[in-house]
Order: sequence, then structure tokens, then C-alpha cells
Amino acid sequence: MEKHRIPAIDRMMDVLSYLEKKPSGASTRELVESLHLPRTTVYRLLNSLHSYRMVRHLPDGNYVLGTRLISLAARVLPSAADIDIVLLATPHMERLSDATGEGCKLSILNEGGVVVIAASPGTRGLALAGVPGQRLPIHAGAASKVLLAGLTKSELDAILPEELARYTQQTITSHKQLRAELTRVRRQGWAADEGEFSKGVNAFAAPVPGRDGHTLAALSLPYVADEVDPARLDVLRAATISAAGAIAADLPVAAKRSTVGWQG
Repeated sequence: MEKHRIPAIDRMMDVLSYLEKKPSGASTRELVESLHLPRTTVYRLLNSLHSYRMVRHLPDGNYVLGTRLISLAARVLPSAADIDIVLLATPHMERLSDATGEGCKLSILNEGGVVVIAASPGTRGLALAGVPGQRLPIHAGAASKVLLAGLTKSELDAILPEELARYTQQTITSHKQLRAELTRVRRQGWAADEGEFSKGVNAFAAPVPGRDGHTLAALSLPYVADEVDPARLDVLRAATISAAGAIAADLPVAAKRSTVGWQG
């Protein structure tokens, strides 16, 4: 199949893949040196990608992924199995949002990362809502930790990158610390995020297990930390766990982790 590929598109994907791992962006020089491409080639690729809003040029000169990718990802049709779990989960997610006022989202492991497959907006003015198709860090956030906690040791070894990127001061970047956290999540049956991916954005998440006990998806409820009364935190956590359990109870007996897009 190699002879049927288009080199220019391969190089474009190399640029996008590199920027995917660099949330703070990368300069033209860094891309040239890291991808071993001629400067003129990188310059032309960035200009073309920028014209389609696939990358964005920051004031500091760095390039980051552009907003067009979000709109494209939101229109990706999930597989038939994904549609089943989305349809089953939607009414429970809507009830969770109505009861708490907060938005919630359903995420799965997919192609070595975490992707949102369903979201329900909250009713509060500052409620946070995910976007279907949105990709999230594999190691940072409540949903990501719930999904990783459901893996075997060999699966975890295969999916985790050698270096864990830092997004905030709360991000876990130590493999040893992350594995200890996953053990705790597995034991207690839920995960919390206190600003690991976005500063000031916290979350609770709970697993949606299949009938075989494997985690199929993670239901998470993000919220703006400063806008939520601490006295309500236990309520939010309990509501998230309850809704995840309700979704699991509605799943067919045949539902397995691989049917919702899990790939090692």
C-alpha cells in the first residue's frame, strides 16, 4: 500500500501528529528539526494548514492545532456499537444534567487516546459541556483515569506513553504516581480531577462496566471549581456514580469493551 500514498499528505499528518503532543505549540524550527523536513516544506505545510484553520499561529510564533479539527471531529460518525451505547446513555446523562445543573460526557479509549462519544449540556450558566469527537489526554482527568484503571497491566503498559505531558501543576507526570492513583481509583470505583488538565476545572468520573466486568466507558461530570459549593461535592460524586451504574444496567449482556472502540 506504500506506493499508493501521497507524500505531501503524509508530511502534513506528521505535522498535525507532532502538534497533537504539544499543547503549548511548536515553532517552525522545532518542527523542522524534529520531523527532519526542509524548512521550506514545513513553512508551506503550515501556511496551507493555517488557511484551512487546521493550525493556529500564536502571538509567540508557535503553532497549535486549529479549531477546524474540533468541528470535523464532532461530525465523525461512531460505529454501530458506539451508537448503541450513546443511545442507551443519553437519557441517563440528561437526567444527571437536569438533577445537578452540570454538563456531563461519556468517553471511551480509542486508538491509544480518550475520545468523547456523547455529551449532555448543563442547565447552569457556567456549566461545562464536552463535544462529541473531542480527544482528551490519556493520563490527565477523571475520565481518563477511570478508563486506565479498567485495563490490565499489559494493556496499561502498551497504551501509556513513555513521557506523561504536564498540562497544569496538578497533572500526574510520574508513572509510579499514576499507577498508584489508578489502584486507588480501581478500589474506590470512581475518580476525581482537581485541575489536572485545565486549571480551575474539576470533575468526577465513574466507570460504565459491561456485563463481563470490563470498563466500556467513563461517565464524567466536569465543573468550575470556584463556582460549586463544597457542600455539594458529595452530591455530584454520588449522582455521577449512580448514573454510570444506571447506564451499565441498561447495557445488553453481549456488550464488551472492544465493541465500543477500544484499541490497544
